[in-house]
Amino acid sequence: MNNLLVTGGCGFIGANFIRYLLEEAPGFTGRVINVDKLTYAANPLSLADIEKRFPGRYVLVRADIVDRPAMARALDAHGVDAIGHFAAESHVDRSIVRPDDFIQTNVVGTHVLLELFRERRDRIARFHHVSTDEVFGSLGPTGYFTEDTPYRPNSPYSASKAASDHLARAWHETYGLPITISNCSNNYGPYQFPEKLISLMILNALEGKPLPVYGDGKNVRDWLYVRDHCTAIWRVLTRGAPGRTYNVGGRSERPNLDVVGLVCDLVDELAGPRPGGKPRRELIAFVKDRPGHDRRYAIDCSRIERELGWRPEESFETGLRKTVRWYMEHREWVDQVRTGEYQRWIKAHYG
Repeated sequence: MNNLLVTGGCGFIGANFIRYLLEEAPGFTGRVINVDKLTYAANPLSLADIEKRFPGRYVLVRADIVDRPAMARALDAHGVDAIGHFAAESHVDRSIVRPDDFIQTNVVGTHVLLELFRERRDRIARFHHVSTDEVFGSLGPTGYFTEDTPYRPNSPYSASKAASDHLARAWHETYGLPITISNCSNNYGPYQFPEKLISLMILNALEGKPLPVYGDGKNVRDWLYVRDHCTAIWRVLTRGAPGRTYNVGGRSERPNLDVVGLVCDLVDELAGPRPGGKPRRELIAFVKDRPGHDRRYAIDCSRIERELGWRPEESFETGLRKTVRWYMEHREWVDQVRTGEYQRWIKAHYG
């Protein structure tokens, strides 16, 4: 892989993956071409130091994956020989209010990329499609999602990702293209836009704001530290069997209320209690549940462990501590996101 194109590389997981590629990935000495539409959750400042530290090995191209001519130019101008497809609209709440964007980016955009890949099959060696465990729907109190679990998406977001998974699988089966797919559990860690549970709770707790928890707080998710996810994707890109799907999980199931409580305790420990010695758990506020809120997700990741030798390095406790510390130590990044400073940077550089 001399020229790896990463779609959505200014987003949370994409930015962490690019950092992993250039800083740590074993055997990778090539270039990264980051194609990103630079929407509200994409922050090129998350990679500003990468441009300086790895001159000539990182390129940012502002383009929409739905724009076929623009994507064709990016693939051809940079001699792309592998694709990691991260770009997606990913926030469930936003998908409920405005599903159109999710269908366009997640379904139509994936189709565009697959067709461009098919036209260049003689020089692009691999296409990896990054997806979610939400495509499987809701689990009962026991059991785990496996790669053979039937799809039962319950939100516009998960339905759009299920559709993109089916497209990727069909393009492999029909055209024989070397495509792999991964379905991951909930990610957390540095550079996450503060609309997801853990990043939002950390910042609200630091600022003494209410900590809204949907319903009774007993919805269960499996949590995966983002760097562990990045190592898994690299393992699949370099060693995964074409046509194979791999579940990637952290083996860290937690009810949402327990997650928020742990965030509170860590912020109290690392930043000190609120005025008057009040614990931040007092800030927890239950709010009306969102429509179609899946009760439980849990990943069986034994296939990728068995076939590719991957395992998560972080426990939920160690990963969460690192995450809280990161947000405490990177208030400048937080302020840029909260004030829209990064959007002004985008306008100044890209018009």
